[in-house]
Amino acid sequence: KKMTLVEHLDERRRRILVSAAAVVVCACVAFWKIQAILSLLMFEPVDHLAFFSPAEAFFEYCKLAFFSGLFIASPLVLYQVWAFVSAGLTQKERRVVLFALPFSVTLFLGGVVFAYFFVLPWSLRFLIDFAGPNVYPILSISKYLSFVIMLLLSFGIVFEMPVAVMILAKLGIVTPSFLRKNRKIAIVAIFIAAAVITPTPDAFMQCLMAVPMLFLYELSIWISKLVYKKEKTI
Repeated sequence: KKMTLVEHLDERRRRILVSAAAVVVCACVAFWKIQAILSLLMFEPVDHLAFFSPAEAFFEYCKLAFFSGLFIASPLVLYQVWAFVSAGLTQKERRVVLFALPFSVTLFLGGVVFAYFFVLPWSLRFLIDFAGPNVYPILSISKYLSFVIMLLLSFGIVFEMPVAVMILAKLGIVTPSFLRKNRKIAIVAIFIAAAVITPTPDAFMQCLMAVPMLFLYELSIWISKLVYKKEKTI
């Protein structure tokens, strides 16, 4: 139904409050189990972390609890965002978003899982062992958690590339021929984006990010071809 400006603002406030309450509740639960969550994020050869100010560990636990709560509450938050935004979309736009949403969630989780089981242990082992036996690592909890959280989020966002291309193809904004024609430009852009997104500015991490992005770009071309053909036949 049509709503006035005041009703729209009231609905937005209500949905923000519901989302914020869900995140706070889930963050409190995560803070209660913060040691277990921290242990899940530690990989060999990292067996202990240090803190260099009295409040550093507490604030980092709060940050980790917040991101954990946001992750747990994300289904409800996404629903609140969708319920508010969908009213302003056309029927075709709503159909496209609903079609892409399951793939988007799956690919984001796939990117996080890929980074957790493969990229994170491998990169930590390489970066720490690279220093040699005469250099002993003292990792602060703030630097370590920032590295881990940024890496997981970065891969989750990067894995959304096929979904973004699929949506653009269904809306007729990009075509398979456009993606193939600009492949060389895309490769350069991917390496630049990998250098910006990675939590540490080194060539090793850049390659770890860029290689999956190159594969996802080729996958996006194939997906756009399927979607473009289907849209033309409808």
